[in-house]
Amino acid sequence: MTILNSLMSVALMVAPAQAAAPEIGGVWEGSLSLGGQSIRIVFRIDPAGVVVMDSPDQGARGIPAERQAVEGGMVRLAVPSIRGHFDGRLSEDGHALTGALSQGGMVVPLVLNRTAETAAVAVPLARPQHPVAPLPYRSEEVSFDNPSASGVRLAGTLTLPPGDGPFPAAILITGSGPHDRDETLYGHKPFAVWADALTRRGIAVLRYDDRGVEGSTGAFNIATSADFASDAAAAFAWLAARADIDHRGIGLIGHSEGGLVAPLAVQQGVDADWVVMLAGPAVSGGDILVEQQRQQTMAAGAPPEAIAADVVIQRELMAIIARNSTDGDAALREGTAWLVEQGAPPAVAAQIVSQVSGPWFRWFITHDPAPALTSLDVPLLAVYGGRDVQVPAELNAPVLAQAQSNAEIVILPTLNHLFQPAVTGLPDEYGLIETTIDPSALAAVVDWVAAQSSRRNP
Repeated sequence: MTILNSLMSVALMVAPAQAAAPEIGGVWEGSLSLGGQSIRIVFRIDPAGVVVMDSPDQGARGIPAERQAVEGGMVRLAVPSIRGHFDGRLSEDGHALTGALSQGGMVVPLVLNRTAETAAVAVPLARPQHPVAPLPYRSEEVSFDNPSASGVRLAGTLTLPPGDGPFPAAILITGSGPHDRDETLYGHKPFAVWADALTRRGIAVLRYDDRGVEGSTGAFNIATSADFASDAAAAFAWLAARADIDHRGIGLIGHSEGGLVAPLAVQQGVDADWVVMLAGPAVSGGDILVEQQRQQTMAAGAPPEAIAADVVIQRELMAIIARNSTDGDAALREGTAWLVEQGAPPAVAAQIVSQVSGPWFRWFITHDPAPALTSLDVPLLAVYGGRDVQVPAELNAPVLAQAQSNAEIVILPTLNHLFQPAVTGLPDEYGLIETTIDPSALAAVVDWVAAQSSRRNP
């Protein structure tokens, strides 16, 4: 079933009579069917209207959400941090919300039922790689301003090996979506694990909350990857000014979107000694999103004809956004009108296009990473998971090799987008896998970074 047809069927399923927004305070639980697995979703709404979402099977709890007003008595529960939302209609007896969960262009039917508070309690999953004190290195809570962005002050953690230094260093740059300094998701803290492994090998590591997240100030929702590159530049300047850091030996490690941001920061003047791209894009964001959707629907078992039809829709929608890359309102109007021509109800069409017509998506869809990669004149390591369905290796690695012939490219066949050992590679596995980062990925990156430091300081 294509995204368009999924949305149309969901719209028919939940279409309500005109009514006031229903009262839905309490605890609601349902299950998503994804990739042959059942993933529980819980929304908790207190009497004051505060909403949080849990995904107990993925070890995630207390994700901030919000109830939004919609027409016709529908209920919308938005979850900004995952760029998703649930739309549903309350049953006559008040015990069920029937609708769908939307995220990143995918729409999955979901029925939420009123339940007891105890059902919302997440069972902690084992995360054996999380660093546990006492640790053989020091940690400092730090903060620094981005002079290129008024009101942006970034808060983070700097880990330092034993001794006085000066130490070689790495700056970690998060992937898409608002992340804290540990890039926390699904109960995992990948950046804490990366920082631990690197610092144990004598590399100082700076990781920081995205602007507008946790301890950092600024507005995340209007920022683009170019803005995040300026944040990385501010981190580099602050770190290089420290007496205990070797300013000649600082590198950038970016995951996912961060793998796009790191070369962009170097292109914009950051004097990095080396760059590591972890599942970093080498093609335009529009191509990434089309292929990402194709791979995820294929891995979920969709029939070939449905996948092909979905690709046609996705490509045209990306082309519309690209034509209107400087005007979000125009992108929304043209994209909505085109989907209505394909048979989508106007409200559903607007819902789809609104997800990809904001500032971040318009920049990402049209940005070509090739110029930044081609101009890169420092050592580059690019690591991909062979089962990554978000930034697929087979799409990006060949383009990267052509753009940067000196790049060292490593593809780890059984790993996913987070570099976990995976079966399907679908995101619904992330929280179910105990391993945060596979040892093969840690070894590939940490050994390479240590070698760069030895090159600089034989």
